[in-house]
Amino acid sequence: MHNKLLRWFLIFIFPFVASADPGGISTEPEKTLANDEPIKLDNPMSVQYLKKKLRKSSPRLVLTPSLEKKLKKDLKSDPVVQNMYKAIQLNAQEIQTKPLLEREVIGRRLLRTSREMLYRMNILGMVYRIDREEDVLNRINDELVAVCNFKDWNPSHYLDVAEMAMAVALAVDWAGEDLPASTVDLAKNALIEKGIMPSYNENGNVGWISGNNNWNQVCNGGMIAASIVIAEEDPELASQTISRALDGIPHALEEYGPDGVYPEGSTYWSYGTSFSVLTASMLESAFDTDFGLAEYPAFMESADFRVLSVAPSGWYYNFADCGDRRNDNGDLTLAWFAKKTGNEIYYEKERFLQDPQNMGELARYAGAGLVWLSQFEEEAEKQLPETWMGEGANPIVLFRDTNSNYYFGGKGGRGTVNHGNMDAGSFIFELNGVRWVVDPGNQSYHELEKTGFNLWGRCQECERWTLLTKNNYGHSTLTVNDKLHVVDGFASIADFKEGETPEAIIDMTEVFGEDLASASRRFIKENDNSLLIEDQFQTNENTENITWQLMTTANVEIVDGGAILHQDGKQLKLENISHPELGLSIISLDPPPLELDRNIENLKRLEIRMPAYLFPENEGKLQVRLSAAD
Repeated sequence: MHNKLLRWFLIFIFPFVASADPGGISTEPEKTLANDEPIKLDNPMSVQYLKKKLRKSSPRLVLTPSLEKKLKKDLKSDPVVQNMYKAIQLNAQEIQTKPLLEREVIGRRLLRTSREMLYRMNILGMVYRIDREEDVLNRINDELVAVCNFKDWNPSHYLDVAEMAMAVALAVDWAGEDLPASTVDLAKNALIEKGIMPSYNENGNVGWISGNNNWNQVCNGGMIAASIVIAEEDPELASQTISRALDGIPHALEEYGPDGVYPEGSTYWSYGTSFSVLTASMLESAFDTDFGLAEYPAFMESADFRVLSVAPSGWYYNFADCGDRRNDNGDLTLAWFAKKTGNEIYYEKERFLQDPQNMGELARYAGAGLVWLSQFEEEAEKQLPETWMGEGANPIVLFRDTNSNYYFGGKGGRGTVNHGNMDAGSFIFELNGVRWVVDPGNQSYHELEKTGFNLWGRCQECERWTLLTKNNYGHSTLTVNDKLHVVDGFASIADFKEGETPEAIIDMTEVFGEDLASASRRFIKENDNSLLIEDQFQTNENTENITWQLMTTANVEIVDGGAILHQDGKQLKLENISHPELGLSIISLDPPPLELDRNIENLKRLEIRMPAYLFPENEGKLQVRLSAAD
């Protein structure tokens, strides 16, 4: 069935090989490790443990017989579970009208195909578990045969392998007892030869094994799913792969610390965390323990970060390579946190109860998500704070007021963080439902890469920093001497105060290298209608000029001492309090400077330029207020 001798040669000659670059792309390109070893998960995994503890029969991935029994009971009485299942059924009908998947590699990725397969198996697998319809089983069979006959699952970009392995494993687990034996054999062989084995090959691009980014979460999760399904066929390979994953996963979980901020932004929280909770669910259902994954420090707190990252407008605080705004469907990853904590704030009931016809294509883990919804039992409703700080690799601070739709997000960090930008000291600001100060957000990786653009290099002179979405010229921060920020300079949150007028100070000194002696940015929520930005700096012999920047898509009217911003029938006043004599310039960025830049309608940069000679004593302060205009 497979070449066992070759397999074990690879395992013992190349144990735990990690390439320097796991291939880069629509998720996380490079492996970077923390300096210190992270807290470990429990790891008793061995062949003996596997044979003793692994659940003996299917379903055992996310579902168990008892969980399935409860789910079927809830389908008769729980309106949320009923409604979501109707949406899943509609998705299943749509899937059955589509052609079978083909091995279509786009650029460097098979990822779109792998993700589509994971979506299809979640949807069709769940419908088959509930309704046992023969046409659904036949379609699962046909889908499995198609992808398992691909020549490979594109191991040069291991996310493709991981998501495909997760899909095939779920299909075999949820429908295998009724699938033809030949299909099950084909699928299990593919899980070994196309899924697990390339991760023991030095050419497998497997830096993710102990990397600190979302690749770790996705790829180790996919390998665990595959290993559980092939455990009876090859317990040695399965136990070694699960053990390797349990040792590797903490390197990614550590990034949530100390407060739950996911350094790659909210949408990447969704991607990485969804696979971590899938992994936890699979381990629990298969072994009756997740080996400490859910209790890893700051992991559960990250759900607060996810909820807090959505502004009243529906836009995310979209720092790093985060997407712009959330969709209208309920968040199924948060539903896992809801069932774990009993906290209703993570259980988006009204969104799950919307018309199933309006939900469109569901998340590709919707079948698992239905199980989590069924497990939710409300215990308490936690109120999230209106002022919040999260430290870590990409620290942020938030000020909110639900009554006035006030929302401010500011950040520190460094450009070299996973999916990071030169955006230290930047901020976004909403008032009365309008996003006045914007972050340019993310842009298509493939559209950049197909031109040969080096999107993932992070050196000071790397091509990534030519893009407006990535460099400091496209963010609401400070720029000194018209230069790029120091890519590895870290901006920390030096102070944070709560109360009626909360404030935060970000130390930006490292960001400017030798061009400033020191720099700090202070944000103050003066009241429910006003934000004060106060920059203090010490110049030196290298300082030529300092530029204050604000990014907006509003229409701007220059007035004495500042400007009035107009958008959606509302107004915001910008006042240069400390230096009203300095002019405000408007730099149109529509169209943007480079052809490869993201084109954002009506985007502009407002600038206050300060030559160094204004500060003969080397001490400077700039105060700018943003407030609701009459």
